[in-house]
Amino acid sequence: MKRYLLLAALFFSATASQAQDSLFIRKIYDEALVNGQAYDNLRYLCKNIGQRLSGSAGAEKAVTWSKKLMDGYGFDKVYLQEVMVPHWVRGAKEQAYIIDGNKKIAVPIAALGSSAATPANGITANIIEVKSIKELETLGESVIKGKIVFFNGAFDQRFIETGAGYGAAGVQRFAGPSAAAKYGAVGAIVRSITPALDDYPHTGGTVYVDGVTKIPAAAISTLAANKLSNMLRLRKLPLIKFYFKQNCQTLPDVRSYNVIGEIKGSENPNKFITVGGHLDSWDLAEGAHDDGTGVMQSVEVLRILKTTGYKPKNSIRAVFFMNEENGHKGGIKYAEQAAADKEEHIAAIETDEGGFTPRGFSFEGASPAFIKQVNAKFKNLLEPYEADRLVEGGGGTDIGPLKETVPAIKLIGFRPDSQRYFDIHHTANDVFENVNKRELHLGAAAIASMVYLIDQHGLN
Repeated sequence: MKRYLLLAALFFSATASQAQDSLFIRKIYDEALVNGQAYDNLRYLCKNIGQRLSGSAGAEKAVTWSKKLMDGYGFDKVYLQEVMVPHWVRGAKEQAYIIDGNKKIAVPIAALGSSAATPANGITANIIEVKSIKELETLGESVIKGKIVFFNGAFDQRFIETGAGYGAAGVQRFAGPSAAAKYGAVGAIVRSITPALDDYPHTGGTVYVDGVTKIPAAAISTLAANKLSNMLRLRKLPLIKFYFKQNCQTLPDVRSYNVIGEIKGSENPNKFITVGGHLDSWDLAEGAHDDGTGVMQSVEVLRILKTTGYKPKNSIRAVFFMNEENGHKGGIKYAEQAAADKEEHIAAIETDEGGFTPRGFSFEGASPAFIKQVNAKFKNLLEPYEADRLVEGGGGTDIGPLKETVPAIKLIGFRPDSQRYFDIHHTANDVFENVNKRELHLGAAAIASMVYLIDQHGLN
C-alpha cells in the first residue's frame, strides 16, 4: 500500500510541476509577443551600425552599443571579455568578366573572407571547371597549372534541412582554393553556396594551408556559375578565359570583445547556462539574419526572464561572441576563460541559423536514450508553440570550444525553419527588411522557454 501511495504522490507532484511549467512558458510567450524588444533592437543594430566584420569600425561600434543595451536592462553583471581578432578588409569593389573572344561578360563576384588580393591589374587566365576537390585531384598539375580553377559543385537540393546542403557544398569554399594552389592554379572562383538561383554572390571564409601559395579566391553568383559552365561546355576551352580583380588585404590583429550579460543564480550562482550568437557579420550588408537575430534573441531571453520576475536557480548568461565568421576567436576565448575560472557550465545554446519560425533544438552528440529522455520531459510543454522538435545534431561554432574545456556541458543549437536562410546568408541581401518581427520574437520565446526548463529540471 505504501508503494502505491508513493507512486501516486510522485504522479501528482509531476503533474503539478508540469502545470507550473506550462503556465510560466505561456507567460514567456505573452511577454515576447506583446512586449518583445528584439525587433527594435535589431533595427538599430542593422540601420545605425550596419556591417560588423571583426576588426572593423562597425564591430567596435557594435561592442560599445551592445554593452550599453545590456547595462540599460539592469542585469546583475555586464562586462566585456577581451579577445584579439583577425582584421581582413575587402577593399575596393571586385570586378570580374568572362572573356569570350572579344566579348566581356560581367559577372557578380565577391572575394572570399581571408582571401589574398589579385595583382593590381587583376588576373586573366584560362579556366578549368571541377565539381569537387576530389575531381581536382584527379586532374593534377599538368592540367591545372597556370589556370583559374572554377569550383562548380552545386548545393544539393535533396536535403530537407538546408544546413546539411550548406555543409556538403561548403568544402569547396573552405578548402578549394588551397587545394587548387597545390597544383599551380593562379586563382580560384567558387559557385555561391546557396539553393537559390540569382545574381547575389555569397561570401564566406576560406582557409589557407600553411606552406601553400595563397591564391586569390572569390565566389560568383549561381546564375553566373551556370552561364560560365554552359559556355565552357559549348565552346572549346581555350576560347573562354576569366578575369577578376580584388583588392583585399589582411592587417594586423585587433583588440575586440565578447559582450556578456548575466543574471545571477539564486541557488547555484557558480553554475551557468549560456545563450548566445555572434555580433560580427560579413561586410556585404547589415548581418541581419547572420547573426543580428541571434544576438538580439539572446539578450531578449535575459530581458524576458527578468521582466517576468523569474529568479533562476543557476546563473544565466547572454553572450555576444566576436569573430565567428573568420576565426572563431570569441568562442575560443570564452571557453578558455570558463576553464581558467573553473566554472561549471550546465548547457550552452547557440542561435545562429537566422530569425525564422522556431522548430526546435538539436543536442550535440546526444545518445538516443538522452533524446528520448529530453522529449519525455520537454516535448509536450513546447508542442503548443511548435518548437518541440528535439533531436540529435550540432550545437554551434561559438559554443563548440566549450566541449574541450567543460566536458560535462550540453551543447544545444536553436533550430528555426531553414528553408530561406541560405538564400540570403553571406550576401548583400542580408538586411533588416528580410526579418519578420513575429518569427523573431517567437524564436526568442522558444529559447527562453528552453533556458527555463533546463534551469528548473536540468538535463541529466
